[in-house]
Amino acid sequence: MENKKQKIALVTGSAGFIGFHISKRLLDEGWRVIGLDCMSDYYDISIKKHRESILIQYKFFRSIHEKIEGKNILLQIFAQEKPDVIIHLAAQAGVRYSIDNPRAYLESNIIGTFELLEAARAYPPSHMLLASTSSSYGANELMPYNENIKADHQMSFYAATKKSTENMAHSYSHLFNLPITMFRFFTVYGPWGRPDMALFKFTKAILNREPIDVYNYGDMKRDFTYIDDLVEAMRLLIDAIPHLALENKKDLNFFDSKSPVAPFRVVNIGNSKPQKLTVFIEEIERVIGIKAVKNLMPMQAGDVPATWADTSLLKALTGFNLETGINEGVGNFVQWYREYYKV
Repeated sequence: MENKKQKIALVTGSAGFIGFHISKRLLDEGWRVIGLDCMSDYYDISIKKHRESILIQYKFFRSIHEKIEGKNILLQIFAQEKPDVIIHLAAQAGVRYSIDNPRAYLESNIIGTFELLEAARAYPPSHMLLASTSSSYGANELMPYNENIKADHQMSFYAATKKSTENMAHSYSHLFNLPITMFRFFTVYGPWGRPDMALFKFTKAILNREPIDVYNYGDMKRDFTYIDDLVEAMRLLIDAIPHLALENKKDLNFFDSKSPVAPFRVVNIGNSKPQKLTVFIEEIERVIGIKAVKNLMPMQAGDVPATWADTSLLKALTGFNLETGINEGVGNFVQWYREYYKV
């Protein structure tokens, strides 16, 4: 019986939170994974090194430490490896940091994605999957957010750069017939998460009996999305390759959600069950067994009061519903945190 050709994935940001999890999932399935990560010190680099130390134990994992915005770095990797699938997660993250250091976002998010698209133009993969964000919806108040509503008024430079990458990707998809799926992620959390995100910071502070900063006086809602659900959705979407929509634009229905001129789509990945921030904090308190001391503060610049994903398209494409609730997800994170930091 003829052996199947081993699939090759290039994962940018492979030592990051989501990049680590999807890389591990593909390696467990027998893929060859090329992991590209510059090991930025935006947050504690030791957790990135620990994540990567798990990946490099796999026979078919190759680690490359380079910046994606480096000229022709990605072109050289594409020429060497000819990846079948691209999962582009490398980016300068964080809404608030983009106010202090916008150039980092311009270089990593805009120029880095340009370098990726140029490499794909030269060595076309079968499918490119690029991370965007729920922040792309910006000032929209019509919820739940679905992929067909206008998203023209981003509230932070971070969000503006991510929406720009969607537009850039669409143009390359159209010009060079590149199948591209953009993910819009909604507040992802779970084990191995980012130390700059709320769950991580709240857990650390509560365990140390330190106060937590609660913005907009707690009057916020988020569509909290558990990492295992997110990775399952991403994995299913790898196989849901978009094709050029031949229909007239007026005939496109929501479930097609394709560009009329390019093999391109945008897909929300969220739990579709937004929770109040105060309820999320109560769940952390319950799991840890300590009440938080709350430092109530006004809304931060660039933030939005609520997010809520319409996941009808994800369900139509994959049949998958994200089901993990915050009680289970927060419990899993706190257990991981206690073990990882030996608390």
